[in-house]
Amino acid sequence: MMTKINSMLIANRGEIAIRIASTAKKMGIKTYGIRITKEPTALYLQHVDEIIDFPDRDKNEIPEFLDIENIILLAKRYKIDSIHPGYGNLSENAHFATRCTEESITFIGPSPRIIHNMGDKIIAKELAQKSNVPMLGGSDTCIATVDEAKDIAKEIGYPIIIKASAGGGGRGMRIVYKESDLKDMFIAASTEASIAFNNPAVFVEKYLEDPRHIEVQIVADNYGNVIHLGERECTIQRKYQKVIEEAPSCALTPELRKKITSAAVALAKQAKYSSLGTVEFLLDKNNDFYFMEMNTRIQVEHPITEMITGLDLVELQIRIANREKLTIKQSDIKFNGWAIECRINAEDSQADFAPCIGVIKAMRLPEGDNIRIDRGIGVNSEITPHFDSMIAKLIVHSKDRKTAIKDMLDALNNFHVKGVKTTKSFQKAVLNNKKFVSGDFTTSFLEKDLESTIFMEGEEDLAAALFAASHFVGQHEVKGKVDNRTDGWRMNNKLN
Repeated sequence: MMTKINSMLIANRGEIAIRIASTAKKMGIKTYGIRITKEPTALYLQHVDEIIDFPDRDKNEIPEFLDIENIILLAKRYKIDSIHPGYGNLSENAHFATRCTEESITFIGPSPRIIHNMGDKIIAKELAQKSNVPMLGGSDTCIATVDEAKDIAKEIGYPIIIKASAGGGGRGMRIVYKESDLKDMFIAASTEASIAFNNPAVFVEKYLEDPRHIEVQIVADNYGNVIHLGERECTIQRKYQKVIEEAPSCALTPELRKKITSAAVALAKQAKYSSLGTVEFLLDKNNDFYFMEMNTRIQVEHPITEMITGLDLVELQIRIANREKLTIKQSDIKFNGWAIECRINAEDSQADFAPCIGVIKAMRLPEGDNIRIDRGIGVNSEITPHFDSMIAKLIVHSKDRKTAIKDMLDALNNFHVKGVKTTKSFQKAVLNNKKFVSGDFTTSFLEKDLESTIFMEGEEDLAAALFAASHFVGQHEVKGKVDNRTDGWRMNNKLN
């Protein structure tokens, strides 16, 4: 039976809350945002139809956007019929999805069963094996002792990687190169997994040195229809966190692309998946790929897929949650051009990427039909230590990779924020690197191939000086110009 989503509580903040609200309102859905005391004037609150104050609580309680029962309480109190979790926070929490179901609230995402199965790395591996997706060697189940880990390591050979069964985002992971380090690494991984996921269970896999990280976006409805929307290149990472993403990947031939996307679709069908999902793979130097994990939510990097397909992924996500059938087939998907996304963080790249806090005093953003900016900050926004340091995503869409790199560099040159340090110069260092430009890079790029974490040209020095001068000479004019441009989200499919 098809439901009808009329209202939506966005259980998140920042740029993703703005992104979700944009599509929901376009679909005629009333949007509600949650105001919290840590950022009572946050930009995302300007983009929802109605603002709800989070209930007063003891300061020592869990963070607001992880507080399942109070979020459910707000939805019930305001008679809101759906909740969108965004990414991070509760987006892959099976218990949260279950509570929504129990209270007759539509959870914008997969069913609790799917979230649990794909979030449990052991179950996900079993499903991948059943769908004949290539796998790295290692343990078939969680391991409880160091001796078990030693036996598996002797069988598959070092290096190995110990991973949290319920984990993600690089937490609960340790790489082991020799047996003498195994005990300490096993304890460290299990302890970190217990703290991060309330589950100490770990498993062991063969560690693939210097791979590429390729992920495939899939879309599946509740009626067995599954398609893919191509791949994304997510190899440029720092401490297992993606910093620059591209779509498509220059590492894949047409034949390899067909194999890896077919594998992702096969896994989704085996799992009886519905909603958006991302199947992540490691690609070795011989162009052999291996299943890593599946994310059951919208990804931070979803805009680059939207740019090359012209599709609104949040709209697809909402329609599937509304139990609508997919109206597009695989043959309908046309890939157009090249897209790159840079995650702009409030961090000091010269001080080991230490987070920066402060107030945004002025901004000037790049403009153009091929530029998209998803941001959660504006002039007078306060960057606090309470949240992730990403403040914006800068996306360009161009005819090919070479042009996209050039266009991104131009966009970065015209992206100015005064008040906090950002990773803009770090992004420029990557984009100007010869190995990156050539397309010949791996996940060890930052450690092995990047000479410096900053890149400053003479022209950029001048531009920064002029921007600072304009701020002090005409502060209100600069501030007003930027404030009028609060919604930088757009999609286009104009490239030939």
